[in-house]
Amino acid sequence: MRWALVKVCLAVTAMVVVAFAVPLGLVVQEMARDRAFSNAERQAATIGPTLSITTDPGQLRKAVESTQMGAAQRMAVHVPSIGGGAPVEIGTTRAGSHAVEETRRMGRAMTARLAGGGSALLQPTALGSGDIAVVEIFVPESEVSNGVATAWVVLAGVGLALIVGSVAVADRLGARLVRPAERLADAAHQLGEGRLGARVPEDGPKELRSAAVAFNSMADQVVELLANERELAADLSHRLRTPLTVLRLNAASLGDGPAAEQTRAAVEQLEREVDTIIRTAREQRAPASGAAGGGGGAGCDASEVIRDRMAFWSALAEDEGREVRLAGVDRTVRLPVARPELAAALDALLGNVFRHTPEGTPFAVDVHDAGDAVIVLVSDAGPGIADPDAALRRGNDGGRDGSTGLGLDIVRRVAESTGGDVRIGRSMLGGTEVRVWIALDDRARGGSGGVRTRRVSRRKRRG
Repeated sequence: MRWALVKVCLAVTAMVVVAFAVPLGLVVQEMARDRAFSNAERQAATIGPTLSITTDPGQLRKAVESTQMGAAQRMAVHVPSIGGGAPVEIGTTRAGSHAVEETRRMGRAMTARLAGGGSALLQPTALGSGDIAVVEIFVPESEVSNGVATAWVVLAGVGLALIVGSVAVADRLGARLVRPAERLADAAHQLGEGRLGARVPEDGPKELRSAAVAFNSMADQVVELLANERELAADLSHRLRTPLTVLRLNAASLGDGPAAEQTRAAVEQLEREVDTIIRTAREQRAPASGAAGGGGGAGCDASEVIRDRMAFWSALAEDEGREVRLAGVDRTVRLPVARPELAAALDALLGNVFRHTPEGTPFAVDVHDAGDAVIVLVSDAGPGIADPDAALRRGNDGGRDGSTGLGLDIVRRVAESTGGDVRIGRSMLGGTEVRVWIALDDRARGGSGGVRTRRVSRRKRRG
């Protein structure tokens, strides 16, 4: 497109230059000719007063030689026969007698082309006797074309400069149009090759800026959709951990024997496959993804969800001899979180308790309504977490061997979707306490919840 613009501008400028320069050059040529013959007419008129007074050859010769043209031998005077005398020819004659007689007969000036080059101006002049004398002025070709070549060279130079300038301007304008288009095409190729961070600078003409804005918006949506898809795959895979935990615990109680060993081996293999799926999804997720948890749903009753999930996990706890304590779920507590998301977060926390604490370890779930937020505490009497900050880093479950780290990440996304946060510390039971702060309104997001979110962000940067 750039060269096409240059060619179009070159053609248009060349046509304009030709349309103006050629007629202007012809006008200059005609002006030079008119100037030369006007000068010849003035020189011919200088001898007119002498002819009106006398036709004496001697005096006429002196008068002719005294003029500029006569001194340059470019003037001649043709006097006709007067009173039966012979015709008088004074000066260097170049025009033929036929041209002289024709001028005398017509009574007006005329120009005759000479065989040797140049022209002769024949100017009739009336004598005192009533006869017509003819004054001849020789006009060489160099005088007729004086300055014409220079004018043509100047016009050609100006035309060439205009063409070069127009081509340069067209090239700059073309580059201004082409570069944004090339960047847009390059970004499209990069995005097609899987480089999701490809973006286009929003500059250039208005239409290309609009295209760049649309492309960047599309790329952001693609990244978000892919991130949401991978998050969904990871979340769904992680939710398989709940039934896998039950299977593993049940398999452990089967005793010895080939069937029991095969069952336990199958459960372990299934757990490894699920872990692989989760890790792969987490590693491929776009870093810029802001896939939210369940904060945008219709909300749910936290007490009802906790009672439902604890009914499930309590059966497993009884099989393993774990003491369970549940508090704060005797009244309705509405949260701005979708029920499936809150259930997934609870399953992730309780699953971690069963996976990473010995059998018989007690645990507790407490719910506190703080007015502008709801606090959910999951605590146990296990060995605890050595590095709470590392446990909160995305993709790292803080020293709990064999974990993908997605469990706490699911919990944190649910909390942060409302403006809250997650903290890990030591529980009153002596083990780990996971404190989930879920904000209830915009005041919590702008106040304490916002502060907690910034603290979590600083912990993430340190990680």
